Amino acid sequence: MKQQDHSALPQGRDIPYLLLGIIGIGTSGPLIAKSTMPVPTLVFWRNIIGALVMSPFAIRNKEWRDPQKRKLVGQSALAGVFLAFHFLAFFLAMRFTSVAAGTALAALQPIFAATYVRFKGEHISTTSLVGMFVAFGSVFVITGVDFALSMRAFVGDLFGLVCAALAATYVGIGSKVQRELATSTYTTICYAACGATVLPFIIFGKLQFIHFSKGEWFLLVLLIIGAQFMGHTLFNLVLKRVSPVVVSLIVFFEVPVAAVVAWIWLHQSPSGGLYVGIIGILIGCSIFVVGGKK
Repeated sequence: MKQQDHSALPQGRDIPYLLLGIIGIGTSGPLIAKSTMPVPTLVFWRNIIGALVMSPFAIRNKEWRDPQKRKLVGQSALAGVFLAFHFLAFFLAMRFTSVAAGTALAALQPIFAATYVRFKGEHISTTSLVGMFVAFGSVFVITGVDFALSMRAFVGDLFGLVCAALAATYVGIGSKVQRELATSTYTTICYAACGATVLPFIIFGKLQFIHFSKGEWFLLVLLIIGAQFMGHTLFNLVLKRVSPVVVSLIVFFEVPVAAVVAWIWLHQSPSGGLYVGIIGILIGCSIFVVGGKK
């Protein structure tokens, strides 16, 4: 099988899809930080509603009936499990630390994605590896600043790191599966599996499930429209043609979008040290993509 070009940049309609996706996921951190819904409940409704909206398109494709594609259906469900734990970690990061810090650490997703493809024996240049080390070094700046502020913020940073690794795994599986499976089928199964995965947390934790204020439901609707459909669904659509490493890399533009929204809406102004760490992550990821093009 021909190896995928992990340095090829998006073209054509994939560019506006990714721009919309960046805006969509950039709003997710502030919305999650603003919401008071229990984290598993927020993850459940976001993904179950997403699956229900995509299901008519999946039913029309009828791919789930094809015996040759049942393995892909199982892999789509596995991606949903990873997505669930990614969401749990990301949502907790938004609640424990600042939106800017949590989003910056979650933006390390391309580094984990690159490690994944290199582990499979595919090429990642030396220059790109230097960019990875710069980005990881910047992580320690952020976590050091937050550890000095409070243990709670430091724990939030750890959740951010975990969610980056889980996101890279989810994107990697989705990229492989969608070479043969329609995006509508994949997202329906993936989102449904994600919702099912967090349901036990709600049941056994006896968490609030339905009775929320109109304001909370409105925040959920905005989260579904922005992060779920403009963000994850469009990114999944692009994964049919663009490397998961490049898609993961483009996701780091979520950092400035989320930081600006959080600053204007939530009045979260990052400290000077945090700015240094965020800039370092952006520089590291930029070196990564330049090295890939060389």
